[in-house]
Amino acid sequence: MHDDAQAGARRLLITLLFVGTALNYVDRQVLALLKPTLEAEFGWTDQEFAHLGSVFQLSAAFALLAVGWFVDRFGVRLAYGIAVAVWSAAGMAHAAAASVSQFVVARSVLAVAESVNTPAAVKAAATYLPLTQRSMGLGLVNTAPNIGAILTPLLIPPLALAFGWKAAFIVTGGLGFVWLAFWVFGTKQLQPVNVAKNAALDGKWADLLRDRRTWTVVGAKALTDCVWWFVLFWSTDFLVKTFGLSQAEVGVPNAIIFVGAALGAFSCGFLFPALLKRGWTVNRARKTSMFLYAILILPIPLALQAPGPIAAALIIGLALFAHQGFSTNIFGLAADTVPTSRVAGAMALGGVAGNLTGTGIIELTGWCLTNGVGYWPMFAIAAGAYLMALAFIHLMQPDIRAIDEG
Repeated sequence: MHDDAQAGARRLLITLLFVGTALNYVDRQVLALLKPTLEAEFGWTDQEFAHLGSVFQLSAAFALLAVGWFVDRFGVRLAYGIAVAVWSAAGMAHAAAASVSQFVVARSVLAVAESVNTPAAVKAAATYLPLTQRSMGLGLVNTAPNIGAILTPLLIPPLALAFGWKAAFIVTGGLGFVWLAFWVFGTKQLQPVNVAKNAALDGKWADLLRDRRTWTVVGAKALTDCVWWFVLFWSTDFLVKTFGLSQAEVGVPNAIIFVGAALGAFSCGFLFPALLKRGWTVNRARKTSMFLYAILILPIPLALQAPGPIAAALIIGLALFAHQGFSTNIFGLAADTVPTSRVAGAMALGGVAGNLTGTGIIELTGWCLTNGVGYWPMFAIAAGAYLMALAFIHLMQPDIRAIDEG
């Protein structure tokens, strides 16, 4: 009976992490989707819009320096609950903004709180899920941003057109408080796994920074996260500028892009365990999975020559399929190899690196558009980033071994 209760509690945990992560990306994507409307109202240029995106990325990067400690010190339940409450309130505060500076303040608070999400989710998987369930759980959770990104472009533009852009921020932010009630009462029965194995380990920064496994995660996130942030922040603008789409028309192509991303994250939850069942080592299964996803992203520059928005969306969607499959493997790599007491810290440092490179590519895009270069440099970067990341992972960890393997 106890095992059945824990199995049910773990399923509920994955569900809540899934929904919380989806809301995380809904809240952050609203601004990008409303760019044409807000651009007209506030007179933003491409470079100013890029700076607003950079504020989010830099705020999240600096916050992540403390997020690992925060989650490791106070635990997933308390840390994640506080974070969702704060980011939901910050999301709603966008509706009260009347100037760029007020958007900057709301955006900064949103970024700080939302930075807790990924370290908390990976910490939860490492703490409460056994190795055989971890990749599936992380795959499902990593599908959530894409579900949010699919629904948001379909729902937010019509909502904004019907009730105004402020309503979009109020509704999406308010959903977080509904989630919070389920989180508080739904995670009380969870029991951690492998406590004894990790009890002697500590989460000091010195230990974290000396560990090659930490830097493996950091380097992989730095090389690949910039692609995700580029597509998340600029895909709407790319479709509007390239194909002349209106605010109402951009929803379907955007949704197609993130359907591909959702399928990619979900696919990793099946691929890696399937390779393990064939008798492959963790090392071989992880790196083979990553190589397959890295190959799939190579055609992304073809989106620049696509004959229409749907074709471009399908090409970019394939790239995000590959990104999310690769990214889920990075999450699994961290959960499998980094001691549980330090996994949130390692993911937080990875998040810092990813946000900094994300800031770089967002600013680069703004500069390229302002100076007539166009989108091609960012698409070229995206094509090669994942093979470089895999080479870095192999250099740092020639033989990946999960802690659970001993």
